[in-house]
Amino acid sequence: MSALSWLNGEAFTAFGQHILWSDMIGNTIGLAALALGWRRSIWTWPAQLFSGVILVGAYASAQLSGGVGKQLLVIGVALWGWRQWQRGTRQAQDGSIAVRFATGRERAVLLAGTALGTLAVGGLFAAVPELSWNPWPDAYIFVGTLAAMVAQARGLVEFWFAWLLVDIVGVPLAFSSGLAFSGFVYVIYLVLVLWGMRDWWLRSRAGAPSLEGAAA
Repeated sequence: MSALSWLNGEAFTAFGQHILWSDMIGNTIGLAALALGWRRSIWTWPAQLFSGVILVGAYASAQLSGGVGKQLLVIGVALWGWRQWQRGTRQAQDGSIAVRFATGRERAVLLAGTALGTLAVGGLFAAVPELSWNPWPDAYIFVGTLAAMVAQARGLVEFWFAWLLVDIVGVPLAFSSGLAFSGFVYVIYLVLVLWGMRDWWLRSRAGAPSLEGAAA
């Protein structure tokens, strides 16, 4: 049996839901990546990269081409984000990435890019039905994930708000797609997102005076 066949095999059944190894392992690593992001550790990026590689198999087995595309996108952005944090233009005193709120211009770019991207990807999914059986929610999650990771790479607190908005749609979509473990993990994501949002928010406020003093 190949590694890919094993990953796409059934791990167990719970409450009538068939849990795949790829779905379970990939999302467990994804949870670890989110926790590492909360801690502002650079290891969040290789964890996201590895999670994306495994989840490609999970979505492929569920014949969700949009999900496969999203994970390929996650892999690419994880490599870019890893590079951004390695460059570390702004470091906190403990050596981790310093965080801040986005400027008005950055927020406008993120919102406009997310809206236009969702329209473009949703239109593509609708025009090519084999890419996604549920085009608009899939497109929303696809583009929202990209926006969240870009914000994370730049150390923006808005990263957490983006993930929160993705989770709201991701939970019901994962369960309805037969990826029960993904749905369960999205629920845990929600808890971590709220916790991480509070931590980054407080850290950005605590670091504001020193950063302003340094700039002066």
